[in-house]
Amino acid sequence: MGRTATFDREDVVRAARDVFWARGYAETGIGELEEATGLNRSSLYHAFGSKKGLFEAVVAAYLEEVVRRRLAPLQRADAGAAVLADYVAEMRDAIAGGSPRARSGCLLINAACGPLVDDEPELREVVTRYAAELRRGVATGVSAARPDLSESARAPLAEAVASLVIAALAIARTDPEAAVRSLDAVAPLVAGWSG
Repeated sequence: MGRTATFDREDVVRAARDVFWARGYAETGIGELEEATGLNRSSLYHAFGSKKGLFEAVVAAYLEEVVRRRLAPLQRADAGAAVLADYVAEMRDAIAGGSPRARSGCLLINAACGPLVDDEPELREVVTRYAAELRRGVATGVSAARPDLSESARAPLAEAVASLVIAALAIARTDPEAAVRSLDAVAPLVAGWSG
């Protein structure tokens, strides 16, 4: 059926990521993973132990290649309203642009909305840490953009922005237009802080 002897692990993980991202963990079948990766079932199980093991490898790569790359500018000490506005605009444009990955939302948030999280405390912890990283990044941007406000006034602004971004990522898969509207609601608010 495909590659069985040697393969590039990163290529297999990326191919599987595209399937999990588009379909979700629970909805993805081993046959789809075989087709996408070019590996047969026994090779997948030998390399990753199980579908869950492959998904864990996908999540680890997704965090490094996608999530942390996008969050890195927000987490810089000098991040401000412009960096936050750029982050929101990048997310909005990706979803509005219609790329299959972006229109699938966030791999981690999709997993959090599925049945896997109830059964997998490790994944729940990964999703919780991801959301906390996002909230910290947004809070850094809000603090830099609005030093005129007290911490107690900035905290709800940061939470509102982060919550709208998370909501947009959660609904992008089923209603991309609503996801874009959520980010459109954030964009002028954040852009106004930089002026």
